[in-house]
Amino acid sequence: MSDAVSAVDAGAGASAEQPILATSGITVRFGGLTALSGVDIVVPPASIVGLVGPNGAGKTTLFSVLSGLLRPNAGRVSIDGRDVTKARPQVRARLGLARTFQQPELFAGLTVREHLVIGHRIHHARRRVWTDLIDGRAWRHSDADEDARVDGIMELLGIAPLARKDVTALPLGLSRLVEVGRALATGPKLVLLDEPSSGLDAAETERLSAALLRVREVRGVSFLLVEHDVAMVLGLSSAVFVLDFGSMIASGTPDEIRNNAAVKSAYLGDEPVPELHP
Repeated sequence: MSDAVSAVDAGAGASAEQPILATSGITVRFGGLTALSGVDIVVPPASIVGLVGPNGAGKTTLFSVLSGLLRPNAGRVSIDGRDVTKARPQVRARLGLARTFQQPELFAGLTVREHLVIGHRIHHARRRVWTDLIDGRAWRHSDADEDARVDGIMELLGIAPLARKDVTALPLGLSRLVEVGRALATGPKLVLLDEPSSGLDAAETERLSAALLRVREVRGVSFLLVEHDVAMVLGLSSAVFVLDFGSMIASGTPDEIRNNAAVKSAYLGDEPVPELHP
């Protein structure tokens, strides 16, 4: 593991616990273009870690490698200490990896609660998902364990009053929370969040940020956050990694990133970053 990653561990107050996610030397080439070059990151247990950088820095490519959609030319990905570099997305999901996308992938005609039920059954009762898709009423038939898990997540995210509401009637900010809830219903150890604040106003961003903090504190779930809202990333994260042109140019605590000359030159500029108050 690189000195930069070790420094992040120290800055984030990490213990000797096994990281939930770690990469070493991730390199991806598309023809003559190097999209990622020797990228190392680490996500400790029960943490929020930020990944930032300008457009074209390689953030989406790295997320594709982490989720198993793209195999790197070189390097290693591990989840909870297990090498998953060649593992399919389904295997990574069973090991505790979940992901959200830039645009919420929700199903018209299903309620908020039914979306979380889908997430729960994908992980805990996969065979039921196919029969439920054929018989729409089957989503209503759940057992006590499923009810407790789904209802607990909705309470934690503050969306319990919307349980019976069709997702198509929700504003974008609440749709994001539903997508996060569905990911949490799979029982993950780590959730990859891809631009979760995209399209949200300041109040919606603060609501989402507060929800993520509650989940980390109450459930011990880790989040790796790709986000252009720098205030959100620096306000939530214990550690931040900065990509530029496929290379890691900095890593450290939020304060270290704010004051890093290379980061200011490549990404932040000279304007002060506003504070986030979730």
